[in-house]
Amino acid sequence: MPDLRPALGPMSETVTNNIRVEVLSRHSPDHSQPLVGEWVFQYTVRITNQGTDTVQLLSRHWIITDALDQTKEVKGPGVVGQQPVLAPGESFQYSSWCPLTTPTGMMHGTYQMVREDGTQFDIQIAPFALKAAYTVN
Repeated sequence: MPDLRPALGPMSETVTNNIRVEVLSRHSPDHSQPLVGEWVFQYTVRITNQGTDTVQLLSRHWIITDALDQTKEVKGPGVVGQQPVLAPGESFQYSSWCPLTTPTGMMHGTYQMVREDGTQFDIQIAPFALKAAYTVN
């Protein structure tokens, strides 16, 4: 099976259960230290409720893979210390950071959501690339 990661871009978008998740990543050279094997990436996520029910984001589960196929999972409550409630048509946007030990990698995952009636469900975060810009001297 061919490796699809090189084809991944720094953006992803998916809709699960009427919840749209859009992500844009970028390399942060000011926070990276390539000489000691650390590349830092910023990613911005926008979550939009396109359904008719009010929902709340309960937790996150990220799967982060570097260029050496080393995988790290990050799980926890909410995002950036918040568990936003989204009424129909509302969006929530946040930015966060991801360090890698290689100049490229990828991320994907899920958010656990809950409706007002207590029904819980997961929404997908489609894969997106983490790519540092290369320079030739």
